Amino acid sequence: MDAKTAALPTPATEVGRSSGSSWQRAPSEPSLADVFRSIPVLSQGSSWRRFAAFFGPGYLVAVGYMDPGNWATSIAGGSKFGYALLFIALLSNIMAIVLQALCARLAIASGRDLAQACRDGYPQWAAYPLWLLAETAIIATDVAEVIGTAIGLNLLFGIPLEIGVLLTALDVFVVLLLQRLGFRYLEAFIITMLGVIAVCFAVQIALADPEWGAVIRGFAPTIDIVRNPEMLYLALGIIGATVMPHNLYLHSAIVQTRDYGTSTKEKREALKFATIDSTVALMLALLINASILILAAATFYKAGNTTVAELSEAQSLLHPLLGSAIAPTLFGIALLCCGLNSTVTATLAGQAVMEGFLHIRLPAWMRRLLTRSVALIPAAGVTLFYGEGETSKLLILTQVILSLQLPFAIVPLVQFTANRRKMGDLVAPRWLTAVATVIAATIIVLNAKLIFDFASGG
Repeated sequence: MDAKTAALPTPATEVGRSSGSSWQRAPSEPSLADVFRSIPVLSQGSSWRRFAAFFGPGYLVAVGYMDPGNWATSIAGGSKFGYALLFIALLSNIMAIVLQALCARLAIASGRDLAQACRDGYPQWAAYPLWLLAETAIIATDVAEVIGTAIGLNLLFGIPLEIGVLLTALDVFVVLLLQRLGFRYLEAFIITMLGVIAVCFAVQIALADPEWGAVIRGFAPTIDIVRNPEMLYLALGIIGATVMPHNLYLHSAIVQTRDYGTSTKEKREALKFATIDSTVALMLALLINASILILAAATFYKAGNTTVAELSEAQSLLHPLLGSAIAPTLFGIALLCCGLNSTVTATLAGQAVMEGFLHIRLPAWMRRLLTRSVALIPAAGVTLFYGEGETSKLLILTQVILSLQLPFAIVPLVQFTANRRKMGDLVAPRWLTAVATVIAATIIVLNAKLIFDFASGG
């Protein structure tokens, strides 16, 4: 099949752009077309059996909430400020649950993912900059994921960082192989890796034996997060690493791998099951994110090592601090699994963004190679430039960049899901729109504060 692009907008696109009101038709071609509506949903049977069909997409989304960028920010935050930033991990997870529920609502109600909604709902002068910002976020994501995977390979097998970066390109073939078998196999791979990560951290937390009273108090808010510019920087990094822009585009695309029907009743049930799936998966992500921070606080902060941020340094210190040779190995295994998972889902997100915004139609292998290269080439270049000694600073910076990009994905999401003419009977209730608006405003205010601190030298 030859590569081609849509030269003219479809009637549905014209309606969306000219009237700015309702989408009268579904998009002419869906994103991720090779897996679109590929998983059947039973029309009869028990609720549990019907829910089983929706089990999976939430865990692909959850991967982005525990990627190597989270590790860098959580380790830096835990070693520097103890358990104080656990509140930010909880807050960002609540934000994620709300926003991912809106993504599922947008997809199921309109038949569009977020990228398609932006393309059809905005004029070109607005849609193209949003696409560039989305690609920037994916590049920042891949910088963190490529570095994390390369460090994991280095820690476990002694592979030099430069070679490890190049090896991460092979994940494209993992995606191709698993999706050729079926999207369910891809989901099973991701869920298995998440199980390995959870077990690794459960063992490490047991070895660290944290002060659980201090852990519980860490989930309470503190004004120091806003007053202390360094703490705010790390807090925004945690938010950016958790509520990642590309996850909003990804979830709204992969929810549509389920063939849930077209009636309002079927869509309501699909929305309920998809929301449960993503909420449960994100609670697992919270446990893992909190575990990383707790591990750093219980080992490095407690021992007075308040400047630990490098992932390789953290791994080397675990053995003497925990008194167990298995702890560093578990750390490396979990990091490698996180990196592999995250690069797979970032590849899918890149595909959805490119197809949704630009309407590009390419063969599956070429699409994935192109979308992966858009992120991998700059990621590899930056990684090779910085080298092993400064990877933590680069990882944290990428997560702050993600936080700065968030409003450009959240604002359209809130706007579209609150519009009854676009969403029909599944329009977001006012209370949900109000909560999402507060989330968007909070992120914008915190970003403004960070920029002000940076400009003023604070």
